[in-house]
Amino acid sequence: MKLLPHHQRARFAFFHDLVMSGVSVPLALWLRTGQQFEFYASNFLLEATVIFVVVSAVVFRFSKMYQGVWAYASVHDMVAITRSVTIAILILLPILFLVARLEHFPRSVPIIQWFLLIAMLGGPRFVYRILKDRRLDRMALAASGNAIPVILIGAGDAAELFLRDMKRNRHAAYRVLAIFDQKGSRVGRAIHGIIVQGNVDVLRKMLADRAFNPKPQRLVITTDKIAGPAVRELQDLASAYGMTVARLPKLSELRAEGSDGAIRIKPIDVEDLLGRPQNALDRPAIDAMVRGKRVLVTGAGGTIGSELTRQIAALGPSRLTLLDNSEFHLYEIDQELSIEFPDVDRATILGNVRDPGRVRTAFEREKPEIVFHAAALKHVPMVEANPLEGILTNVMGSRIVADACRAAGVRCMVQISTDKAVNPTNVMGATKRLAEAYIQAMDASGRQGETGDTRFVAVRFGNVLGSTGSVVPLFQKQLQRGGPLTVTHPDMKRYFMTVREAVELVLQAATTALRDAHQTRGKIFVLDMGEPVKILDLANRMIQLAGLEPGKDVAVEFTKLRPGEKLFEELLHDQEEVVEGDTTGMTLAAPRVSDLASLTDDLEMLRDHAAQRDRVEALRLLCRLVPEYKPDTGVVSLLSADGSDAHENADRLAAQ
Repeated sequence: MKLLPHHQRARFAFFHDLVMSGVSVPLALWLRTGQQFEFYASNFLLEATVIFVVVSAVVFRFSKMYQGVWAYASVHDMVAITRSVTIAILILLPILFLVARLEHFPRSVPIIQWFLLIAMLGGPRFVYRILKDRRLDRMALAASGNAIPVILIGAGDAAELFLRDMKRNRHAAYRVLAIFDQKGSRVGRAIHGIIVQGNVDVLRKMLADRAFNPKPQRLVITTDKIAGPAVRELQDLASAYGMTVARLPKLSELRAEGSDGAIRIKPIDVEDLLGRPQNALDRPAIDAMVRGKRVLVTGAGGTIGSELTRQIAALGPSRLTLLDNSEFHLYEIDQELSIEFPDVDRATILGNVRDPGRVRTAFEREKPEIVFHAAALKHVPMVEANPLEGILTNVMGSRIVADACRAAGVRCMVQISTDKAVNPTNVMGATKRLAEAYIQAMDASGRQGETGDTRFVAVRFGNVLGSTGSVVPLFQKQLQRGGPLTVTHPDMKRYFMTVREAVELVLQAATTALRDAHQTRGKIFVLDMGEPVKILDLANRMIQLAGLEPGKDVAVEFTKLRPGEKLFEELLHDQEEVVEGDTTGMTLAAPRVSDLASLTDDLEMLRDHAAQRDRVEALRLLCRLVPEYKPDTGVVSLLSADGSDAHENADRLAAQ
């Protein structure tokens, strides 16, 4: 009994296979000899049958034939059967030769037996699966009244996995009505009995003609190779016919979730609506830039900084240093990295980039080769209300980090900038533009540090989707409260980019700057942000993603432009010349470059004004250093410190 499988059903299958093995010997002989069967049978049949059953018992027991479930019989099971039958027959032949010298044994019998036994073992398994599938189909049909009718978009592997899961689960939550595919190569063919239809235009026509019964309630996107505009088109189509849009996880992420093992579909992310085709990155060059290097990231706990640390850690630096002013955010990202990348040597430094002593000490201790400067104050209304803090952090902090990089001989420093630095109407944008100017001047000067020339790279891009303080988390919180969603102006537009994509292009920009030093020196890398998105459209789509109707279930209210805000952001200034170059996913711009010595003197004065809390003089100097800065009238309240009329201060500041 030690040879027997442990499970009762496996034992039944084992005995079934032994019976089939015993039957296969005389049956193969009869098929070969016909009317002469009795003559051959009397010579060796009994011995051959007994020997083959014993051999089969040993071979079958130690094969993988009884690990599978008959209800899920597949090609894998057929391979195991074929292998086991082949081994058993190959063992039988030399044994029969030793026992009976194979006399009066037709040589074709083993070949006939091989085909016969494979059919006898595999056939019942697949018949059982077919019967089981039909019973499940009947159960699913009976229970489909409670299932949500859906339409699949995409006829790839993920769609097949989803259909298979729905077919297996008698309590499946979804019933697939049809599959639509943009490519067209599979149109007219069936996946698990569901015919693949045409593209979205065909779907639109069928919905208009009410061709579906029951009416579909959801579109499920099963492919990740679909651009943002196509997702938005599907969202509009679904909204017009009272449906919602969801998607399956990417095939690499697709897995059984929950105790019932069912594949889950999830709502469309805002990222899917804004998605663009993936830029082709020079990943070997990015890997070579980071792997084995000492890297430091300022603002490591922020949205951009934390994603930088994740992607850098994945590239295998020799040491990764995280610097941040927030104890909680620094602790949080450090804990995440300790779990995801336990082998990466790293250090955490709690400190402010406005503290030159702390920054200098950090650089002397860590000796970074590459620095990503993401620390900044970025919330426009907050900086507008606290302009001196914006100046001290965004301008002076960047200067302190840049000076430390040059003194320590850092190979490359990357300054994270913003589209709000172009024709700024707020203090945040003006301070970021001034920081850009200092980084450009440092790069153009090309002076040597202790260990060589330091490259200074400025990378400019728009809003990061879902970042702290951005509109998406605000809308999500407002939705959780039941609305309304607040939009400052119906015509307001913004550039958006996912944090993953932004960081990938930041790494690409650094790689390009180090590779093409002559062409990129003193320039600014402007990331390709695609088309700007209307904030009103974004609010409406987020309501739809929640399965609600804008204006009916959740209201959208218009407030007014906040201090320092403008309706449209720009990525390039009129006087910034676009430079031709091999910079996929970004543009290389050549703004005016300030004289480093003169700019350094001006920044000394700006620092003194800010340190002395002289807001009026600090803002006046900021206007002079950033001529394109057009202060918003909201800065009026900040200019009343000298006791004069606020409007007179605003006019005087704007004039200067």
